[in-house]
Amino acid sequence: MKRWKAVLMGSLLVTPLAFAKSDENAKDEIKRLENAGTVMEEILNVPDDIPQDLLDKARCVVVIPSVMKAAFIVGASYGRGTMVCRTGDDFRGPWGAPAMYALEGGSVGLQAGGEATDFVILVMNNRGMDSLLNSKVRLGADATVAAGPKGRTASADTDAYMRAEMLSYSRARGVFAGISLEGSTLRPDKEANRKLYGKEATAANIVREPRSDTPAAGHKLVQRLQKASPERKS
Repeated sequence: MKRWKAVLMGSLLVTPLAFAKSDENAKDEIKRLENAGTVMEEILNVPDDIPQDLLDKARCVVVIPSVMKAAFIVGASYGRGTMVCRTGDDFRGPWGAPAMYALEGGSVGLQAGGEATDFVILVMNNRGMDSLLNSKVRLGADATVAAGPKGRTASADTDAYMRAEMLSYSRARGVFAGISLEGSTLRPDKEANRKLYGKEATAANIVREPRSDTPAAGHKLVQRLQKASPERKS
């Protein structure tokens, strides 16, 4: 009995350390999730932001926070962030757990010089979402992308917006605007997802698995989207 008590006490001591080590390994991913939540909250709190009907029709939202111009110049990498998708039948339900993503390459310069630029991408249909879950997508080639309109009551019924699989925005120096990201690539960040969720985690599993738990760092982002658009409207 004493032996089993010793084993049990040992396991109780080891478990918290394992979680602490996991959190330490995922500290960059945790920070990105926290920043993404702040970006989304700030954008949705200003009057001249994403049109409500577009947000209500979106399957997923990608947030790439705090990208510096230096990241574009050195290594041609815009930055890393996260994608949150709706759950339920035909992705009409509440917003689910975030999967980590990377936006890279392309020929679009950053707007803000040495200051940070935030990117937000709305994924507007199932085809765009399915392609992002399984592979690297070249925007403008593998998936159609357009600079998104802004303003809560702005008209979003033009052919360009209706046909686009993704709509993209940027925010720099406090200015929020639609931006073209054609030529860049968007892909699942496999290493970041592994650090955050475990070795078996893929973007597809995280988004499609209803039992995936949202990390604490992602609660702000998911809750803000849920408040802004509780369910998809087609």
